[in-house]
Amino acid sequence: MTDWFLHTSAINQALAATGFTWFVTALGASLVFFFKTINRKVMDAMLGCAAGVMIAASFWSLLAPAIAMVEETGGIIWLPPLVGFLSGGFFLWSVDKILPHVHPGFPAKEAEGVHTNWHRSTLLVLAITLHNIPEGLAIGVAFGAVAAGYPAATLGGAIALAIGIGIQNFPEGAAVSVPLRREGMSRRKSFWYGQLSGAVEPISGLIGAAAVLLMRPLLPYALSFAAGAMIYVVAEELIPESQAEKHSDVATIGVMTGFAIMMTLDVALG
Repeated sequence: MTDWFLHTSAINQALAATGFTWFVTALGASLVFFFKTINRKVMDAMLGCAAGVMIAASFWSLLAPAIAMVEETGGIIWLPPLVGFLSGGFFLWSVDKILPHVHPGFPAKEAEGVHTNWHRSTLLVLAITLHNIPEGLAIGVAFGAVAAGYPAATLGGAIALAIGIGIQNFPEGAAVSVPLRREGMSRRKSFWYGQLSGAVEPISGLIGAAAVLLMRPLLPYALSFAAGAMIYVVAEELIPESQAEKHSDVATIGVMTGFAIMMTLDVALG
């Protein structure tokens, strides 16, 4: 009965947390009702902030607890975090090569993944959706770790992670909806596509929580996997996009700010 309650509680918590991050994505997408364009410096600062949040979350909320769990249970301390981290990056790299998508600010002809004739709006949504898979997974794994009873995993830490990811989802929603509006799409359709990119987070969060509860020995690997996938997104997309317009100082300040916010949240709540 207790195990059933823990499973249900963790899954519900993960769904609630990822529902919150989805809501913040929609909140960012709602900017399209007020602006047809966003100052590029402002967008670069927001993208940099998103990158900083993800970098800090990858260590404090994911890698550090994974290392602590290996220490508690015994084994080679560095091996599960290393294997999980590299596996997460490789997974995102593989999906990046297969899933058709185009990054904000780039024309459809520069789409990545397998060749397709899909409309640019679809490719743009898929690009942000690709970002959100590891984020939802990280939240689900974090709440699953709490339910699994590991001392290194705390409810406050899982909540801090959800808040941090929610903060960085705001510019991602705007990064989809505003460019679509600028290209002539209606405000409602632009908003719809923008918020839709966050719909994958509750799904991946549910998968993450359920997987951890069903396969507890894999938890350090799962936490590190989510961290590796998030760092891949930061290095491959967020930081390059934030500095594409040569506003490197603004973007770098954004990274530092985002890192500081996430670090403070995790230390204060975790």
